[in-house]
Amino acid sequence: MKTRRKLENRNIRKITKGAGGSSYYVTLPIDIIRLWKWKERQKVVLEVNKKNKTITIKDWKPKK
Repeated sequence: MKTRRKLENRNIRKITKGAGGSSYYVTLPIDIIRLWKWKERQKVVLEVNKKNKTITIKDWKPKK
């Protein structure tokens, strides 16, 4: 039986190594996915700020 996270800890996530060994992943909370109406296999863009050690995830928009 899995226990639920406390509300104050729901956005704390672990970095996990993928099956192939060359990628890592972080799961996103389902309430965030539903809020933004993202779907499985949807493309997103990562913006990396090396100075602040932050990653921003944005919806990918195709160029017209």
